[in-house]
Parts: sequence; C-alpha cells; structure tokens
Amino acid sequence: MGAQVSQDGLKLNGTHQLLVYADDVNILDGSIHTVKENTEASVVASKETGLEINSDKTKYIACLKIRMQDSHSIKTDNSSFERLEDIKYLGTTLKNQNSIEEDNTSKLKSGDACYHSVQHLLSSSLLSKNIKIKIYRTLILPVLFYGCETWSLTLREERRLKMFEKRVLRSIFGPKKDEVTGEWRKLHNKEQNDLFSLSIVRVIKLRRIRWVGPVARMGERRGVYRVLVGKPERRPKETQA
Repeated sequence: MGAQVSQDGLKLNGTHQLLVYADDVNILDGSIHTVKENTEASVVASKETGLEINSDKTKYIACLKIRMQDSHSIKTDNSSFERLEDIKYLGTTLKNQNSIEEDNTSKLKSGDACYHSVQHLLSSSLLSKNIKIKIYRTLILPVLFYGCETWSLTLREERRLKMFEKRVLRSIFGPKKDEVTGEWRKLHNKEQNDLFSLSIVRVIKLRRIRWVGPVARMGERRGVYRVLVGKPERRPKETQA
C-alpha cells in the first residue's frame, strides 16, 4: 500500500481518503479497521520521504454510528493513537455525535468574550457611534463568523445569535429618552434595526450561499464537491448465520 499524489489530492488504496492542510493530515473512512490500514500506509509513505508521524499529536475520533472496538486507541507497529470524544481542528470543534451545536456554542462564547473585552469602549460616551460600529464589525464579528459557511443553524441557535446581537447593539446605541415620560428606556427591536440593519443571522446565511457557489462549480472530481452534493448511504443490514 502506498500514497499517490494527483491534481485531485492524495490517495490511499486507490481512493481519496486524505485531507491535507499545511502539515496536518486527516484520514477519513467508514470503519476503524480501514482507518488503521490507511494510517499504517501513511506511516510507511512518510518514512519513505524522510518524515515521521508524531504519535503524541495524532488523535482520532469515531462517530457513534461506527461500532467501537474494545480498545480505545489505534495501534500500529510502533505507535498508539488515542481516541477522543471531541477534537478542535482549524478552529472548529468536531464531536463524535456528529453534532455542530457544540461548535456553534463555542463560537458564540468566543464572540461573547471578545465583546466583554471591548465593552468599556462600546459603552463609552467619548467615542462616536460610528467608531463603536467599526469596533463591532472589525473585532467582534470576525471572531463570531469564523467558519460560519458550514454552519447549519436551528431556530434555537438563531435566537441565541439574535440575543447576542441585541446585547451588543444596546451597548453601542445606549438607552433612549422617552419623549412622553422623559424617562430613559432600552431601545426596541425595531429601533435597533433602524439604526443598524446588519443582521447576524442574515450575514451567516449569505456567507453560506456565497461559499456554496464556488464549490458547486468545482465539478464532481473534487472531494469537497462530492461532500456537498453527496447523500449518506444506508448501512447494509446484517444477516444472521
């Protein structure tokens, strides 16, 4: 078994099994056994080019639909790779339950932490509202939007994003003095929308559409295209002997 490089990516055992980013290599398959075989092939191919795989930094994760073996690690001739319940890769949290809710929660926490770090600026009377909006656009939103092109938002997550957005905008625009009673009150949702029309949920959906376009034009030879349009296959029913 060996690794081959083509214009479409890396192949192991004749099929596309690898995703490579910089010095990171990801092996994908539908069974632990095949992952182990391809890992061993990758170790051999690496040694032939003078490289070695760091067993301390190499981990693996298995989805719940994959039947797990008694062992909690993948073992090769000289190395053992630990199995984890979740992995953070390129800023995205991958769970063994095939759920992206944890990743969305993590991004929201990161955005919230960024907001609290500059909250004193957003609430300051010394800065204009235009400067505060620039701070929001350039410091907070990029943290929140990282990787949002692949999100699949539920109504619950949309509500959480909207609540976060309202909290930030109230810090930026502050309270409003009621013309009738003369008392200060929080801005209503419509008033906020009139002052700042950029909706977090709308931007995420637009980014997803913008990302899908180039992927759809790649053609079926590209792995990312096949992931986009592919349909999960049902596992064959087991027959009893």
